[in-house]
Amino acid sequence: MAVVAPETQRVLSGLSAGNIEILEEAVGLRELNRAGSGLDARTFALVKLAALIALDAPSASYGWQIANAIEEGVTAEEFLGVLKAIAPQVGGPKVIAAAPEIMLAIGLATDEAGD
Repeated sequence: MAVVAPETQRVLSGLSAGNIEILEEAVGLRELNRAGSGLDARTFALVKLAALIALDAPSASYGWQIANAIEEGVTAEEFLGVLKAIAPQVGGPKVIAAAPEIMLAIGLATDEAGD
């Protein structure tokens, strides 16, 4: 077993749990990244969500990005709009996989039967 420094363990544990503060710390200065993109905060949040969908990102990533997007005023309808807009490029399976992750992140219960 590898010897792991306590700080390394703290950061890895936080990342695996989707801890927002640890994610901000590990990923870097989000606001500087946004400013450098030239995009407004809402567009930046939606583009990042689209990238998560395209990458088939893990659940914790959705929770963090959706929370950031909601802070910027993004609506559930706009999240759905992202799914619709990128479906032709990323494919149905990725959109289907992302939909329940988005639902959970915005506090909706998923309905496995599709009712």
